[in-house]
Amino acid sequence: MIPFHDKVALVTGAGTGMGAATAILLAERGARVTLVGRREEPLREVAAQITKAGGEALVLPADVSDTRAVQRVVTTMVERFGSLHYAVNNAGVSSENHDLPDLPEETWERTLAINLSSIYYGMKAQLPVIHASGGGAIVNVSSVFADRGLPLRAAYSASKHGIRGITRSAAQDWAARGVRINELQPGVIATPMLDSANEGEAEGIAAAIAARRVGEPREIATAVAFLLSDDASYITGAHLAVDGGFLT
Repeated sequence: MIPFHDKVALVTGAGTGMGAATAILLAERGARVTLVGRREEPLREVAAQITKAGGEALVLPADVSDTRAVQRVVTTMVERFGSLHYAVNNAGVSSENHDLPDLPEETWERTLAINLSSIYYGMKAQLPVIHASGGGAIVNVSSVFADRGLPLRAAYSASKHGIRGITRSAAQDWAARGVRINELQPGVIATPMLDSANEGEAEGIAAAIAARRVGEPREIATAVAFLLSDDASYITGAHLAVDGGFLT
């Protein structure tokens, strides 16, 4: 059986890392996938991998912190595929270290816009279409720092904590309407964002992980696919940490 055969999925932040791995895996399992991200070239590279393997992908570059751009993405996707069953709101940004009094307001606003407001804009556009398509599921990607504060990173930590709240609230509102909404908490994962982290920070965090290694994007993708699938049919409003034991 192909679990996502004849289904349509949308993945943000799909050009690299966890988003790319998730889009590729969903396509492998039968979904037609819309790839969303700021930069078109990486999206096209992921789409090429999908189509080479026999899948179908639609590339829609967009700034997910712009509500009008997000709505255009969903409208264009429906024009192409006719429906939407699964959404993975994965796009995110890290930020440099600042003691809170020194945190620039523009950094605060940009981080919350990309990491948190984008989740609101995404679900605002996605939920009615998923419902009209007969139901489905959404996974909002946060971080293990939705459960802990990351020192000197108040904006990042606040944005990830906020994903927990909006996910739980929306999950209660939409469960009876056939849309499940869950939060996936990646730990330290080998992605371009990790490569751009402050020097020594990633190594320090990895040393605190029970598994004594960072995770791979495919490990996140498989967990996302599970939460979207019918195997998770009684799971909504939950948060799943895929972190090698970091939070234990």
